Amino acid sequence: MDVTIAAAALLILSPVLLVLALLIKLTSPGPALFIQQRPGRNGCLFPMLKFRTMHIHLEDRTGFIQATGNDPRVTPLGRFLRRTSLDELPQLINVLLGQMSLVGPRPHPVRMLAGGMDYEDLVPYYRHRLAVRPGLSGWAQVNGLRGPTTDAARAIARIDHDLAYIQNLSILLDVRIILRTLVEVLRGSGC
Repeated sequence: MDVTIAAAALLILSPVLLVLALLIKLTSPGPALFIQQRPGRNGCLFPMLKFRTMHIHLEDRTGFIQATGNDPRVTPLGRFLRRTSLDELPQLINVLLGQMSLVGPRPHPVRMLAGGMDYEDLVPYYRHRLAVRPGLSGWAQVNGLRGPTTDAARAIARIDHDLAYIQNLSILLDVRIILRTLVEVLRGSGC
C-alpha cells in the first residue's frame, strides 16, 4: 500500500513538487530540499527529505533548535509551506524507498528536546516507537499533537499516541489516519 500510494502521489503531484522547488529557489538562495538524518525503524538513520523552509545560513541541521511560531529563520514561503504541510511532500520519496511509511510515528530529529530535556530522558519508553517505520502522518498528528514539544505533558502524550498506534496497527486504522490527514491538509490546518 505504501509504495503504490507514494508512487501514484508522486506522479500526480510532480507538477506541484516542481513548482514548489522552483519557488523555493527563486525566493531564497540555497537548495530546494532540506535533508536531515532521522532515526527510522530500529533506530537506523536515514536521510529524511523536506522542502527547505528556512534561510540556508540560519538552518539548524541537528534539529536541536525547533522552529517557533514567528521564527525569523523561516522564509515567507516557508511559513506557507509549514502551515499547509506542503514541506513534507518530498517524504513521499522516503516512503517509495522503504525508509518511511505513509502512517507511523513521525521521525523526530536525533536528541530532540521535549519539555526542556532529552525526549528519551523525559519518556523512558521513547525507543519503543522505533519498532515500526516512521510515517508521513500519524495517530499523534491527527489528534492535534504536532508542533513544538516545549510542554512536557503534550510531548509525553505524543509518544503515548505513537505507542497506541503501534499496539493497534491495522490497515483500517491506517486508512482512517490517511483520510483524517487529507481533511486537515485541505482545511489548511496541516497535519
